Amino acid sequence: MPAAASSTAPSTGSPPAGGGRRPNPQWAQVRRTLYFLTRNSLAVVGLAIVVFFVFVAIYGAAYPASSTQMSQYCGTLSTNGEINASQLQSLCGGHVLCTYAIGTPAPGANCYAVSPENPNEVGPTWDLAHFTAGPLPFGSLALEGGTNYFLNTFLGLLKGAQWSLGISAGIVGSGALIGLLLGATAGYFGGYVDEVMMRITDIFLAIPGFLLVIVALASIGADITTFDGKIALLMGAFILTWWPIYTRIVRGQVLVTREQKYVEASRASGAGHLRIVTKHIIPNSLYPVFVQMSLDVGSIPIALGGIAFLGFNIFPLNFPEWGTIAASATGPLAELFVQCSIGTCYFPWWQLLFPGLVLFLFAISVNFLSDGLRDALDPRLRR
Repeated sequence: MPAAASSTAPSTGSPPAGGGRRPNPQWAQVRRTLYFLTRNSLAVVGLAIVVFFVFVAIYGAAYPASSTQMSQYCGTLSTNGEINASQLQSLCGGHVLCTYAIGTPAPGANCYAVSPENPNEVGPTWDLAHFTAGPLPFGSLALEGGTNYFLNTFLGLLKGAQWSLGISAGIVGSGALIGLLLGATAGYFGGYVDEVMMRITDIFLAIPGFLLVIVALASIGADITTFDGKIALLMGAFILTWWPIYTRIVRGQVLVTREQKYVEASRASGAGHLRIVTKHIIPNSLYPVFVQMSLDVGSIPIALGGIAFLGFNIFPLNFPEWGTIAASATGPLAELFVQCSIGTCYFPWWQLLFPGLVLFLFAISVNFLSDGLRDALDPRLRR
């Protein structure tokens, strides 16, 4: 009796029955990361706010207004009597706003009521008509008290998005990249390479970062006259203070990663140092870098505001950058406190609220997003 035929058909090497290709591992990793990221509600909120700020920066860059100077407005109410209309047009480039004293009848539609003692303190309005007829929904930014000219806070924050996001991303990204390369090299090779790099890092860590930035701006900033040169000096000074932190963090992570079994297996298979570092060491050392970047990105505009507040005006007072706007808003506060002492208290709360709110939302959203990315990318935290 002949043997029964085998029920198992020989393999023909054909693709699966569906006819589709096997999924790309990199794309599968991206889909897996997005899945775990969307399960984190705070990360989704942070991502939405960050995307909103990115669109604001793109829209602000295309908005027809100066990108280096906040728009200056003039009010028709003056403490020095009537002002000629042509003088107002010349002083403010055609940006004239109808203002009148509080408690008096409005001279017309779309006019703002202001204090006679502070005619440049134009408050925010929720009247939708003002978005077209009088574009000051966030109120004015007054650099001097008692005058009738002021800056547009709304346009300043709009145009400042591109500067604040661009400078923050440039500083933190450059510092993280330098620290990642140096830390990975020092931690992987060890020995004299590690000792030399870490001692240089210790020297920079021993110097207070904010002080190093101020010294650089005070000693070199006066010799630089071009705007691009000042931006480069500012970013370079901040990068000098940021890379040592990332170098320390990455080096500690690499010391643990290089002892893992998959690194030993890659070394035993004949992989070179460059491949081991780029394929295994650096990808598995990124998680603490994301956390540190989330803490640093939001602090850059605040640090810029602190520098401007101390009087190191790397930017002009009317420069549209979030930190600089917040620092400029504190200028007339001393004069207003003096007025409060004589019984004519008037506090322009919107000058501090809106720039501060923008800085807060930017910092907290990046924190939420980075924490969510850390959880989604780290397989130890996904279990």
